[in-house]
Amino acid sequence: MDGEDDSNLVIKKRFVSEAELDERRKRRQEEWEKVRKPEDPKECPEEAYDPRSLYERLQEQKDRKQQEYEEQFKFKNMVRGLDEDETNFLDEVSRQQELIEKQRREEELEELK
Repeated sequence: MDGEDDSNLVIKKRFVSEAELDERRKRRQEEWEKVRKPEDPKECPEEAYDPRSLYERLQEQKDRKQQEYEEQFKFKNMVRGLDEDETNFLDEVSRQQELIEKQRREEELEELK
């Protein structure tokens, strides 16, 4: 007999009465009133029903986070260092600019004298 009562109890716990649903709606409406902005509707929006299993929803969140993580480091991996030819070229350009600046300063000093 006790086994029958336990199974009946499990079935009853799965069942949600209309009164319980109304109580939940009432609580949600009270919470909505606390956070509602003037431009929001007066009635609390219904919760969206997601028919997917918990596994599917968690897997989607995991995939989304993994994609965001990969996107974050995607550009870091695309940037590469300068090779020797490029550094030599930049050094040469830098030296030429320094020479030009030095000549300009010398000319200014000559004109001031």
